[in-house]
Amino acid sequence: MNHVNEAQLYQLKAKHGVPAPLQSCHTALVDGYVIEGHVPADLIRRLVKEKQNVIGLAVPGMPIGSPGMEGPKAEPYDIFVIERNGRSRIYARR
Repeated sequence: MNHVNEAQLYQLKAKHGVPAPLQSCHTALVDGYVIEGHVPADLIRRLVKEKQNVIGLAVPGMPIGSPGMEGPKAEPYDIFVIERNGRSRIYARR
């Protein structure tokens, strides 16, 4: 596992096509996909299994109830797929 500092993280996000509105606190590369923010593991596995031609998945912000952000009352949140054309769409809702 490689770690990068904050300045390198913004470069990594840009290099891999994560649009500014979808950027979050964590960025990972998994089987050629960018995973941005607190994305549930089951959705990462689903994306890898489906082998979609997309950049990756993103959960902008830090919604309560997302993985690692558990709390007394979960908020509904959207998981976005980042398309290769720079657009995004909702991939799942939790």
